[in-house]
Amino acid sequence: MSRVVVVHGVGRQLDTAETMLAEIAPALRGGVGLALRRDPTLGRLSDDDIACAGYGDLYRQTGTRGEPYYRAEDVERGFEAELLETWWREAARLDPGIPGPDTTRPDGTDAGPPARGALGHLAGRSLSVDRVRRALNALTRTRFFGAVSDRLLISNLKQVRRYFTEPKLREAIRSRTAELITADTRVVVGHSLGSVVAYEVLCALRPERPPLTLVTLGSPLGLAGLVFDRLQPAPQQDGAGIWPASVQSWTNVADSGDVVALARELAPRFGPKVLDLLVDNGSEMHSMRAYLTAVETGTAIAVGLAR
Repeated sequence: MSRVVVVHGVGRQLDTAETMLAEIAPALRGGVGLALRRDPTLGRLSDDDIACAGYGDLYRQTGTRGEPYYRAEDVERGFEAELLETWWREAARLDPGIPGPDTTRPDGTDAGPPARGALGHLAGRSLSVDRVRRALNALTRTRFFGAVSDRLLISNLKQVRRYFTEPKLREAIRSRTAELITADTRVVVGHSLGSVVAYEVLCALRPERPPLTLVTLGSPLGLAGLVFDRLQPAPQQDGAGIWPASVQSWTNVADSGDVVALARELAPRFGPKVLDLLVDNGSEMHSMRAYLTAVETGTAIAVGLAR
């Protein structure tokens, strides 16, 4: 049974657990290898130590060829629009060269006041397709999303929204992860939406099982409203997130330019036991591979294996 379980994020609907593992395992081993160069006493990995909780196929649409050809008009008001604008605002904050939501349009006209944290999502006001297009143009042509297409970015928005709004899908995704976590498992690694999946699964485990180490990478867990307040179990009345009883230690790793991990420190949400670390992923701010090859990630995993 695997001692390390990795949970991926969105956009992997054409992958299986096996194809994901072929990509993830070398990167994870590389990060742990760097950690062992610094401290040879840390935990080591054997050939069968890593498993990937693949769930991308649950997002595939039966009877279609590839992803639907999403356009700006397909971004739904509410969750999808709010998340898109949240990413847009953060990208503009990090890079002055990116026109933000409140700047003037190329034709010189005023962009109008911000829509209370959402793209035109005000009572009695329709979602502005022009505003969505401006957001997509700002994000898909910048370093933050690796020149991803509008179609793929909208698909990712919809996958995140569906996780939080479709209970059967959410449970199916969590089941894929839970079935891999056995008494032998020592470390659970979650990237992007996968960090939400990992967190919710670990919260549901029995506290008397062997203690686990949680490592979150590029995590949106601390994003108020859109993610944090939708977690299961819900945050406590005092606003603090629930600490998973099965988790002994939690390391959160974020790149300072990762617009998905907008709340880069999770300790303010989940308590001082969370160790928040910043890394530099170069031009691949949100890349799972870049996170896994970071020595900080490798150290967190290796320490968890040594416990």
